[in-house]
Amino acid sequence: MSDRRQRIHSLVLALLAHQSDLELLEDERSGPGGHPLGGGGDPGSWLERNRRVVQRYQSLVRSAVTLDALIEQELGSDQLGGGSTSG
Repeated sequence: MSDRRQRIHSLVLALLAHQSDLELLEDERSGPGGHPLGGGGDPGSWLERNRRVVQRYQSLVRSAVTLDALIEQELGSDQLGGGSTSG
């Protein structure tokens, strides 16, 4: 795994750890007794709920990518601005 990908992965895990009400995706069999859509539930509400859950995870990933880019930018400006270098 590349260094950048590993950093983003770590940032996503850190962001997830700070979520108090983490939701997981549900499949159509997740209703009582394992019946599809909870034994007559509305498939539209099931799809809408899962869409919201996916959007929340996408937001966390975008946040991690943004944080990583900001860190890279800061590191780059420190090096360009005369920060310490080994040599």
